[in-house]
Amino acid sequence: MALPTSKKAAGAVAEYTDERLGLARWLRPQLRKPFPSHWSFLLGEIALYSFVLLLLTGTFLTLFYKPVEAYDSTVAITFDVRGGMLVRQLHHWSATVFVLAIVAHLIRVFFTGAFRRPRELTWMLGVVLFATVLLEAFLGYSLTGDQLAGEGVRALDALLLAIPVAGTYLEMFLFGGAFPGGDIIPRIYAAHILLIPGILAAIIPLHALILTWRQKHTEYAKTAAGPDKVRGGPFFPYFAVKNAATTLGTFAVIALLATFVQVNPVWLHGRYSYATELEEVQPWWFSGVLDGASTLMPGWDVNAFGHTFAIGLWIPMLVMFGFFGVLFFYPFIERRFTGDREYHQLLDRPRDAPERTALGLAVLTFFGVQWAGIAVRYFDDPVPVTWVLRAAVFVLPVLVYVATRSWLASRRTL
Repeated sequence: MALPTSKKAAGAVAEYTDERLGLARWLRPQLRKPFPSHWSFLLGEIALYSFVLLLLTGTFLTLFYKPVEAYDSTVAITFDVRGGMLVRQLHHWSATVFVLAIVAHLIRVFFTGAFRRPRELTWMLGVVLFATVLLEAFLGYSLTGDQLAGEGVRALDALLLAIPVAGTYLEMFLFGGAFPGGDIIPRIYAAHILLIPGILAAIIPLHALILTWRQKHTEYAKTAAGPDKVRGGPFFPYFAVKNAATTLGTFAVIALLATFVQVNPVWLHGRYSYATELEEVQPWWFSGVLDGASTLMPGWDVNAFGHTFAIGLWIPMLVMFGFFGVLFFYPFIERRFTGDREYHQLLDRPRDAPERTALGLAVLTFFGVQWAGIAVRYFDDPVPVTWVLRAAVFVLPVLVYVATRSWLASRRTL
């Protein structure tokens, strides 16, 4: 007899809440909003759930971490705090899966044309989110105070000092003094746990929830029920169940990785020393492109106007900033060249958009060759390998573009 009473109480609570907040009028259509069933639409959800796990594990680590004693604090968390090593590993693997899922999601959106009208704002927010996450990951990996973290911060400091006149002022503003002194770690810590998470907390709901819910969901033309309909199921219970399974699956994979695959053993690297350099440790994968590009660049310096311009350090950074700038405005760039101003609810198959697909693969090849540049240091004679990769940076993307475009164009005529 308790069941009717419980149902009556639940109904009363729901009625009380709806009278004051008016949730039913908004919630009912949202629960019935249709979502497609293709697996690739869950890549964004994987990134979201990795971010949730990042917040949970990061909160735990914050309780024990002391930025003024970065290395000792990290080692103490690892070995002295109960469950500390597991939580650290969970935090690291969550960050890795988070960035990988964002990259995969962006690639899927680009190659299928999901950024086109009316979803340009969603795309631009996604690019800003990607850049912000990369910065946040770099800041997090810099907090451990070990040799690997210190070398990353030293590289950033070198890039700042390469800016004539303003470089020393930027170093003082960001680091609070000359590297490795000043308040570098406390400032990085404040940005890592307050500034950047605050920005992410604003961007993620706007990108993943508000704009997505306001618009019809895209889907592939092959499975579409029509231009104004989505073949799939309602958010509740169909997509909610899939989301729950994706959440648990994401957590399970990250937990397995954290349990069985070691990452960032700071006790092996040792405390950071300005006079020491790690030879056998590669940079973190997300910074591999920039590190490899810096390795392949000649050490060009130009003396002019009483200053030394370290062009060899500038060019990789300028290329990276240019890439994100083009990526940010790409929906409008493609519209300008194609003249396509239509609303697009259906996605392209990559083979049906040969120019875009060829361009995307060429860009991936361009950065892939730069990424391979991190291996140069492991050769006994790095000079021949360096020159081969320097040539490949310019030649391979062109070959990939021409070959891909020609092949896909020929398939369209069959």
